[in-house]
Amino acid sequence: MGTEKLWKLCLKMGLPCVAAQIVNLLYNIVDRIYIGNMAEIGDVALGGLGLCAPILTLIAAFSSFVSGGGAPLAAKALGEGDNRRAQKILNNGFVMLVVFSVVLGLAAYFSRRPLLTLIGASSNNYGYADEYLSIYLIGTLFVQLSVGLNTFLTAQGKSGFAMISVIVGAALNIALDPLFIFTFGMGIGGAALATIISQFVSCVLVVGGLLGRNSVLRLDWKYMKPDRSAIVAILGLGLAPFVMAATESVIGFVLNGRLKYYGDMIGQDIGDHYVTALAVLQSVMMLITVPVQGFTQGVTPILSYNFGARNKERLKKAYLITLITCWAYCCICCIVMMSCPRLFGRIFTYDEKILAITDTYLPVFVAGMLIFGIQRACQTTFVAVTEAKISLFIAILRKILLLVPFAYIFPLFAGVGGVYWAECAADLTAATLCGTIFFFKFRKILKKMDAPAVAQGAEEA
Repeated sequence: MGTEKLWKLCLKMGLPCVAAQIVNLLYNIVDRIYIGNMAEIGDVALGGLGLCAPILTLIAAFSSFVSGGGAPLAAKALGEGDNRRAQKILNNGFVMLVVFSVVLGLAAYFSRRPLLTLIGASSNNYGYADEYLSIYLIGTLFVQLSVGLNTFLTAQGKSGFAMISVIVGAALNIALDPLFIFTFGMGIGGAALATIISQFVSCVLVVGGLLGRNSVLRLDWKYMKPDRSAIVAILGLGLAPFVMAATESVIGFVLNGRLKYYGDMIGQDIGDHYVTALAVLQSVMMLITVPVQGFTQGVTPILSYNFGARNKERLKKAYLITLITCWAYCCICCIVMMSCPRLFGRIFTYDEKILAITDTYLPVFVAGMLIFGIQRACQTTFVAVTEAKISLFIAILRKILLLVPFAYIFPLFAGVGGVYWAECAADLTAATLCGTIFFFKFRKILKKMDAPAVAQGAEEA
């Protein structure tokens, strides 16, 4: 972490996480491809699956407290040579994930009907949404543990094993989906069952990796006793990643609801077409955001370790590598998608009504991704250097302070299409503001690193 060439190290740590995230993306993408291409009911069932996404995203967001807050803190503690604290952070994070799983899984199951109705479910797609959600929630614990603990493997340099744990689960999901959906005739419920079985396998691998004796960070009963300072630190730093993930859920509620409302003003059940199109557009956008998320997940321990070790030059270089990589990838993907929207739409559906909406609005929807890499690199660095308040503000800015109001304002002037324009405007504005804040704040962070460690610790306290 502190001596290897940075480009090599960033690729070594980042690429396995990218691969893991891409494969993990297949859990969502493969389900949507198979469901969207089911004979006769594919478009409606795909809309039902899209309605489940905000609820499942909100539940999964709670794992970000541990993965996004705990793992950087553990890496920082290792950089400082405090292995005992790193162990406490991991094991307290494990307990938190178990509690989250039980509470959230039960709450979502018993309130699924009003939640789906609030999001915009209609009589056409509600049954499909309810069937998928009811089965998927059984595997809440597996999802929380596999996602929440995976980053602790990366934090101790085991990014390869972290990747394998995800690849195995996703490969199993790809194999089981057609078996359950078509061969056994289970439809959308089969897709949910395939997913939770696959997540269970990933969970076993991740937990097994953290139980191994050769792990620097290990699951150990003696460290699972609740430690107030560790829990507060995890919640404090993890709040920004949690909010960033949770706001995706809020947006799902808002965008689906607005599209359903304005679409039905055009004609009966037209809103269902726009809701289904949103599921397609968001799936395509994930091809941009998820790999970037994987790369930043991989380099976060490098940033955190060198911040903890007070190696200012390596911290700066690691940030620049992160910025260049994220920005270049987002630009290339965005240009390709804007050039041939129908090609990406056909991955999920052959319904001409949905494809017509995709042709028109995919270029608009992803346009803000041209500079999204800047925001992701800056926000990741803020998290890595434990600037929790700034990270939280940026997380809230893009989705809550910008996109939610835009989703209500833009349709007043542009009709139902204004909902899609709102995503573009929010992404562009947030990335610009985030880059500006980082330009001024990062200088102060680097200057503070020149101060004696004792003085800095006293100032932070």
